[in-house]
Amino acid sequence: MKYIIALVGLLVVFALTYIASSDKRKIRYRPLVVMVVLQAVLAFILLHTEIGEFLVRGFAEAFGSLLKYAGEGINFVFGGIANEGAAPFFINVLLPIVFISALIGILQYIKVLPFIIKYIGIILSKVNGMGKLESYNAVASAILGQSEVFISVKKQIGLLPKHRLYTLCASAMSTVSMSIVGAYMQMLNPKYVVTALVLNLFGGFIIASIINPYKIEKEDDLLEVQEEEKQSFFEMLGEYIMDGFKVAITVAAMLIGFVALIAMVNGIFTWVFGISFQALLGYVFAPFAFVMGIPWSEAVQAGSIMATKLVSNEFVAMLDLTKQTGLSERTIGIVSVFLVSFANFSSIGIISGAVKGLHEKQGNVVARFGLKLLYGATLVSVLSATIAGLFL
Repeated sequence: MKYIIALVGLLVVFALTYIASSDKRKIRYRPLVVMVVLQAVLAFILLHTEIGEFLVRGFAEAFGSLLKYAGEGINFVFGGIANEGAAPFFINVLLPIVFISALIGILQYIKVLPFIIKYIGIILSKVNGMGKLESYNAVASAILGQSEVFISVKKQIGLLPKHRLYTLCASAMSTVSMSIVGAYMQMLNPKYVVTALVLNLFGGFIIASIINPYKIEKEDDLLEVQEEEKQSFFEMLGEYIMDGFKVAITVAAMLIGFVALIAMVNGIFTWVFGISFQALLGYVFAPFAFVMGIPWSEAVQAGSIMATKLVSNEFVAMLDLTKQTGLSERTIGIVSVFLVSFANFSSIGIISGAVKGLHEKQGNVVARFGLKLLYGATLVSVLSATIAGLFL
């Protein structure tokens, strides 16, 4: 039965994507089929085989070690601030972002990350039928983050037509940066986080190839990566450490604001209508949860968490998921995969602001297709969760 529901789920995703396509005649179906099959194979390996278990365990242990090292610095500054056995979210989950950011900076500085990103991107471009720039951007987004990635390709931002710019922004919204993966792994099972990272990489191309189909001529298929400004090692390190701290503070501020606002809106809706706002959204999103493979008895609960992610951010939704009781492991797995992306309303402002900082006109273009961007990125999350559900 779950395979029939998954098939229906895939048909729903592709139908909703096809409806929004800007030029249905230009859709190339062969790369789409290849990428969907690749997604299914990778999901099977990561969720259903010993090799996948070994890879996920290694990835989780690596991040676990990094978080322990981060804890040394955090304990030095904040040791004793919490009660025995307490686990403040900001200290335990968000502050390790500072150390991970510093590590990314070092790998950037010694040219390891640029090498990895560039050549994985070139390999991806052979599979997805899209340009080198688009493929590079997708890999870079998954490592550097949704705003920082545009700096590395700023030479080309002003030269890109609207359709290529959409694909770049869609990749940035569909993935997550490595600096916060450790934080996710403290709230979700690492195997679901890793699976989502891999599936979203291909899912972004699949959805963008339908919503925004185009073919790049060879003479336009160029990749010019901006070399970072020459800095000494310690200048660079200080900059990345401060960037990581800004991310942690920003996420903390967003959580304070969104959690408080949602609590207030829930209170108002309960007082006026006798049902909370989140519960109401749960009913709206329940059909999508069901076609993703979640049992109908749990679809409203799951739909509420999915909606929370869309209207606030993934951290608020992940916190909600950790508080839920009575959900099956299958439902937790599917919802977890759905949550690992930047597809929410606040990301529209972040991405358009990042592009506008580099090229004002292009930033305005991004703002105009912002809702379509969010629509596509949300379908990427639904697609990844549906395929993951086949093997849970």
